[in-house]
Amino acid sequence: MDKILRINMSADGGPKASTGSIGAYAGLGGRAMTSAIVAKEVPPLCHPLSAENKLIIAPGLLSGSLAAMSGRISVGCKSPLTGGIKEANSGGQAAQVLGRLGYAAIVLEGAPKSETIYKVFINKSGVKISADNSLKMLGNYDLIEKMKKEYGDKISCISIGPAGEMKLSAASVAFTDMELRPTRHAGRGGVGAVMGAKGVKVIVLDDTGMPNREPKNPEKFKEANKNFVQGLKKHPVTGEGLPAFGTNVLTNVINEAGGFPTNNFKMGRFAGASKISGETQASTESARGGIVTHGCHRGCVIRCSGVYNDKDGNFLTKQPEYETVWAHGANCGIDDLDAIAMMDRLDDDYGIDTIEMGATIAVAMDAGLAKFGDAKAAINLVKEVGKGTHLGRILGNGAAVTGKVFGVERVPVVKGQSMPAYDPRAVQGMGVTYATTTMGADHTAGYAVTANILGVGGKVDALKPEGQIELSRNLQIATAAIDSTGMCLFIAFAILDQPDTFQALLDLLGGFSGANLTGDDVVALGKSVLKNEREFNIQAGFTSKHDRLPDYFKNEPLPPHNVTFAVKDEDLDKVFNW
Repeated sequence: MDKILRINMSADGGPKASTGSIGAYAGLGGRAMTSAIVAKEVPPLCHPLSAENKLIIAPGLLSGSLAAMSGRISVGCKSPLTGGIKEANSGGQAAQVLGRLGYAAIVLEGAPKSETIYKVFINKSGVKISADNSLKMLGNYDLIEKMKKEYGDKISCISIGPAGEMKLSAASVAFTDMELRPTRHAGRGGVGAVMGAKGVKVIVLDDTGMPNREPKNPEKFKEANKNFVQGLKKHPVTGEGLPAFGTNVLTNVINEAGGFPTNNFKMGRFAGASKISGETQASTESARGGIVTHGCHRGCVIRCSGVYNDKDGNFLTKQPEYETVWAHGANCGIDDLDAIAMMDRLDDDYGIDTIEMGATIAVAMDAGLAKFGDAKAAINLVKEVGKGTHLGRILGNGAAVTGKVFGVERVPVVKGQSMPAYDPRAVQGMGVTYATTTMGADHTAGYAVTANILGVGGKVDALKPEGQIELSRNLQIATAAIDSTGMCLFIAFAILDQPDTFQALLDLLGGFSGANLTGDDVVALGKSVLKNEREFNIQAGFTSKHDRLPDYFKNEPLPPHNVTFAVKDEDLDKVFNW
């Protein structure tokens, strides 16, 4: 991956593609690449939907190789949702395909001079950009079917749905899975709206005839890859829990811990949790002929995704992730898996973040637009977004906007982005991450559930403030590095608990690059990414006062433990003191 593809949507005579050397961005991948380009090339004070913003799509350092778990991809820009820097991460096939095509990044820049929308086709022969207004306002599923008819079924697609075209700030970018379904999404921060603002509906990738990327030290790489896979398979989370029940294995765990946000973060336990748990979901999928254990990209050995069929045995959606089950389930008081799966399908088709959408519906329920537990009403609210009605456009711009429009005080957001499926009062380390990450409230930025709840990588009492700053800081640094490799974040469970698996990861990276890497090198990479991101946010107008949770988390005790978020503001300001 020694080249960067730039597509200038403002060029005279229509969009123009140019390929240049990686230059100053050599040695970067994934989140390190997207954040470096945004920090260097995007004016921090620009409007996120303007021609000055850029959308960067970057595979990881190991993507396109035979390294296990290396198929994650990063999408970066200035976020329309937060106003700060954004990296949204996804699975699917695109990272591996882009890596084999030799591209370290695709950069969409400028803005089209008309309302025309474009498709981009990339293969070993080059890049073709075509105007195609027949694609306007298509859902992702119909769009991909059209692409298959036009380009065949050996492709991978990156696309937006109607939400992205309408430039809604909760819009996602979809990536196709191994079965060419648009089920994997870079969901957070409104990256789909920026792709929409660039006038690009779909990027079609075809790596036919391209070899895998080869390591500099093949023997070291091969041995490290074998040891790394063995480590993942022997850890109880990555080797047993996730393959058996998917990410939704967490529903019963977090509910029992009292940190499962219910009815717009009013309670920490949901009475209907067992009806929507990973165990119930897996048995439902099996009974209907679905798939419980499935990989979202080639090279995945954890295989935590799946296929959810409807009552008639027909494909409905991917296996809904834990965050989605929570967002459209407990947070809205809904205990109907079929209703949750339908909303997941609609979110993917419209191209909208399931976490933001679920949090927004819960805020709308607090505003009286529907009753908690009313699944039919919740589905209809999602459909409003797809239709682009006035109400739909409000909801499609996220929980913070919806709360303002309808006068709701209790809106669970940081920097304009909604909180995911862990109440920060019952999982205080997650509260630190929500408050201080550069991304707005985001569980993946520093997943303190590891030590707070699961006892992975040590144990820090989830209900007390002590130790949470150090926990979140270390996890945010490690996560920024992992997000740069193309590795799935779930490898963290094994590398935190198993020193030999962490060493195998270092050897895998070293065998591929030809360098001898240490743990200190990983830390340095993570810190450099966070430094870029924080400097951009500061120039965009953020201060330490934005690194805070809404006041009600400090003032309202959360049942069943009746605790408040107790980490002090002055301690939150120390997270990035290293």
